[in-house]
Amino acid sequence: MRQLRVSDLRGVARLATQATTGISRVAEGVHQSVRGTLGLPGGAQPGRTGGLTGLVYQSIRGVTQLVDAGLQAGLARLEPFFSASTPGTEVLWEREAVIAALNGVMGDRLQQDNNPLCTRMGWYQQGLPLDVRALGAPGTATGKLLVLVHGLCMNDLQWQHGGHDHGAHLAQALGYTPVYLRYNTGQHISTNGAELSALLESLVASWPVPVTELAVLAHSMGGLVVRSACHHAATQAAAPSGWLPRLRQVVFLGTPHHGAPLERAGSWVDVLLGSTPYSRPFARLAQLRSAGITDLRYGHVLDADWQGRDRFRTRPDQRTPVPLPAGVACYAVAATLAARRSPLAERLVGDGLVPLHSALGIHDDAGRGLGFAKERQAVFHRLGHLALLDDAGVARQLEQWMAAPT
Repeated sequence: MRQLRVSDLRGVARLATQATTGISRVAEGVHQSVRGTLGLPGGAQPGRTGGLTGLVYQSIRGVTQLVDAGLQAGLARLEPFFSASTPGTEVLWEREAVIAALNGVMGDRLQQDNNPLCTRMGWYQQGLPLDVRALGAPGTATGKLLVLVHGLCMNDLQWQHGGHDHGAHLAQALGYTPVYLRYNTGQHISTNGAELSALLESLVASWPVPVTELAVLAHSMGGLVVRSACHHAATQAAAPSGWLPRLRQVVFLGTPHHGAPLERAGSWVDVLLGSTPYSRPFARLAQLRSAGITDLRYGHVLDADWQGRDRFRTRPDQRTPVPLPAGVACYAVAATLAARRSPLAERLVGDGLVPLHSALGIHDDAGRGLGFAKERQAVFHRLGHLALLDDAGVARQLEQWMAAPT
């Protein structure tokens, strides 16, 4: 990337340390698997070698940790000497896109390790942190608040797609003030949902004019985060929500309400790699998938859907059904690469990432179906997942729905 910060270098150094440690564990696991087939004993822990060989692997990891500590301390001392220059728009977009993708793949680990590359949840406008006080100037903010929530491995800047931004379009057409969420998509969806609920509470309370209408536009995983936030706000009796009663509309763009088959295919990679003693150590590499990604297997939105369970273990759908928020007009936009609807296309062909039925909240088990009203569903053909962000037909549909009284 053309714009690196010292904190970025610290984060990359930490990742390099973890990669070296991880590779040494994989190598040791393969080594011990071969030794085991010859009847040679291993170390005290499964997948570890013993004796002098084990000591060599431990030494490699120990030295790696010392190098990491030295790099972190040295780079931390350098940070005050580097001025925080403001990069150009193109460079900013490039850097943030890379960091967003990294957080989507392993954001839970970045959070756990307090890595400087970890994305913190917050409100943004035009790629900059939102300053609510600056919105107090006359004509800057309206009482119609539109919150936009991006999807997996993305960020707030990527609502600008193909020269179009749904938030800016709805601001001009309907008088909304758009505010964009940025968050770590690698964390559990329910974790992000609880944090989003708290942020919405603060945002509505600090908004410079009374919020008369709150609407949410969510793309992909963002829709699951929004549903989680709504459920969290509705069930926190000890701290009643001030934002949920103001929520009038939620539009879901390509949200995998019932999961995405690509993640389920990823879970089978774990099973295949773990089937022989020679490939089993490499299963650790397949398990780099973040908590956010594994939540997409079936569309988890609650803590109870994943707590106390091995998220890499193949199991049937055991999540607790969560209905759409009561009293809120909810709309579903789905895309399909197929030219027309058919039973086979609806089952097998979606937008390239999300099946049609999942995006529409339809499930074989009626108790899990979300029940979007027919007039609140829209299906766009020959359209991919990311094309939902800039398609003119989608933009017209959003404007039509959100202009209607609720």
